[in-house]
Parts: sequence; C-alpha cells; structure tokens
Amino acid sequence: MASLVELCIVACSEAFRGNGEVVATGVGPVPRLAAGLAKRTHSPELLMTDGEAYLVENPVPLGPRPYDGRTAAGHLPFSRFFDSAVWTGRRHAMVTPTQIDRFGQINLSYLGGSHAQPKTQMLGVRGFPGNTIYHPNSFFFPAHSPRTFVPGEVDMVSGVGYNPAKRIAGGNFSGVDLRRIVTNLCVMDFGGPDHAIQVISLHPGVDFAAVVAATGFDLIDAVGGETPMPDDAQLAIIAELDPHNIRATIFRDNPPARAAA
Repeated sequence: MASLVELCIVACSEAFRGNGEVVATGVGPVPRLAAGLAKRTHSPELLMTDGEAYLVENPVPLGPRPYDGRTAAGHLPFSRFFDSAVWTGRRHAMVTPTQIDRFGQINLSYLGGSHAQPKTQMLGVRGFPGNTIYHPNSFFFPAHSPRTFVPGEVDMVSGVGYNPAKRIAGGNFSGVDLRRIVTNLCVMDFGGPDHAIQVISLHPGVDFAAVVAATGFDLIDAVGGETPMPDDAQLAIIAELDPHNIRATIFRDNPPARAAA
C-alpha cells in the first residue's frame, strides 16, 4: 500500500512535467525525490545536478552512498549554474518555506517580533529573492495549517509573489512564475483570477472543507478529483532513489496515502 509521503512525491513530480530542458532542483527529501522521479519517468529531458559541480543523467539517491557512484554528464560549477540556469529562467525549484500567504509570498527568515528583534530566528532569506524573481518555483508543505498558510502577509517576505502592493514601478517581474503547491492534504496552483491560489486535487480521504479549515485565507475550489495514487513502477523508482527509506520520516507514523475517515 502506498504511503502519504509517496503520494506527495508523485504529486510533486507532476510540477516538473512538460518543463523542457531546465534544471530541476528539489530542496528537501520529498522535492528531491519528486524531481528524480520526474526525470526517470515522464520528463527525461530535465537536467539534474549532483548538488556539487556536475550534471548527472541518473538522479543521485538520498543518504549515504559511494562517492564515486555518480556518473557525470557535464560540468556545472556554482558560477556557471547561476549564469546558465538561475538568471536565465532555465531552472524550476521546489522548496519548503515556513510560511506562505495568499499572494504566494514565502518566508523562511523569522517568525513574530520584528526584523530587528524577531521572536524566532530562522535561516534568513537565503537565495529566495533572486530565485523567485528569475525562474519558476513550486512548493511542498508537509503540515498544512493556518500557521503555514497564513492570513494577511507572511512575517517577512523572503520570496517574491503576486502581491500588487509590492510591485515597484518600472520593475521587471516577468520572471515571477509560481506553479504548484503540494501539501499533506491537497494539490494547489496559482491558476485563479490574478494568480489566486486554487485547490486542483484532494488527497484520497480528504474533503475541501478540511483544506479550507487548515488555510488562513480564501481558496478557490477547482477540484478535478483525487490526487492520483502511485503505481507500482513509480513506487519502485522511489524506493531505488531512497534506499534508506528517509521518506518514511517525513510524516509522523508514516501514514497511508488514503486518510482515515
């Protein structure tokens, strides 16, 4: 029986379908497995790196492994990665921020308080300002709740969204391209009016009311059915890419894909 995390991995992999020859970057176990699954199945044209300095044709498995187990397909050092992928828009990253708001603005910098004296200090904005304004981005959230999908604005805007109040006259926002959001409850996108967030599929056993109750802002109901279950071939590839079963630690008690009634 497929687990919830495996359902999410397959759902996340769909964010990379039809992207073309771009660098697919998954940050964190689920997005990384999703990018690898996409390359191994429906989108072999995707480019992937080993996380260091090389492109690879075969996604690098999670966890401990022989260092020389990778086969390089090209040289892509840090500076070249920015020049050929990030600044040119030829990258699609899937990341896991701490907060997101109705505009798609994300936060992983701090929670509560102020910039000068935050209540909880986190990572800082990292590369999100540049990433979100130059190339496509998608998101994975393992815990869908109003603390994550916040009312109002995120505590600090670490990544560019579709908030018209943040648009600077004369600025170039043409590269802002937010695509999919996958959570433990559903799949969403930014396909509503003015890029409003809408629910496009519900995970098995989840209803729309449960998603609304777990979200701090209004959602559009564009549900087209249940999120597809993984098939045996997909599960086999996921297991191959995650030989140490790190995925089983993402959700407490590693629940099945279908939520209990």
